[in-house]
Amino acid sequence: MPKFDFPKTEPGKRPVMLLTGASRGIGHATVMQFAMAGWRILSCSRQAFSEKCPWPSGADDHVQIDLGDPEDTMRGIAEIKKRLAAEGGKLNALVNNAGISPKGPKGGRLGAATTSFNDWHQVFQVNFFAPIMLARGLLDELTAAKGAIVNVTSIAGSRVHPFAGAAYATSKAALASLTREMAADFGPLGIRVNAISPGEIDTAILSPGTDKIVEKLPMQRLGKTEEVARAIHFLCTDASSYVTGAELHINGGQHV
Repeated sequence: MPKFDFPKTEPGKRPVMLLTGASRGIGHATVMQFAMAGWRILSCSRQAFSEKCPWPSGADDHVQIDLGDPEDTMRGIAEIKKRLAAEGGKLNALVNNAGISPKGPKGGRLGAATTSFNDWHQVFQVNFFAPIMLARGLLDELTAAKGAIVNVTSIAGSRVHPFAGAAYATSKAALASLTREMAADFGPLGIRVNAISPGEIDTAILSPGTDKIVEKLPMQRLGKTEEVARAIHFLCTDASSYVTGAELHINGGQHV
């Protein structure tokens, strides 16, 4: 595991970010981006903290939550509020990155007629309901910091994608709409809400056949997780202080 020279910042004076789905891919790159900028990182996922994540105080700042379980999500929110209270009661950024996309046999796409009702409910709980539960549950802390929320949507939310399933795609479309609603409702509180909509990004969980799409992309390459992470960081800083209700597409001009 490579060593990173993270900046030393005084506890209590660091901006704080809560990220869901931090252990791999876009989430992992986002934590690295914010940690290098001196932020305190709170992460949450269904699994315990992974030692593969090399950021400071990672295990101490990780909250194990099953976002697919509404009751456990509420329990986790209470735990996060307690941890934030110990360091000023402010949350500068909430990044709703966790998402699930069930697959069929041999990794095949699940369409509207082949997705079980249980999978529909589970996908929407994690991809759609958990983000608004977290935002509402941590509204006082976000208001105190005049913070920012970034919802990670997907290009699959605006078109039929050859790999993304129907439940995943519609949950991301709903999250994009929710982003606009949240921006309107939370704006008077000083909270900005935006979305990042990645296209084909080079991660360990790419669907089989993705290589055939690359040649159709205007930039003829997959996106990098760190490119998405930099965009998320931009939306959480003063550099975008008058941007809200937007969905930033990171897809290389993709048309699938």
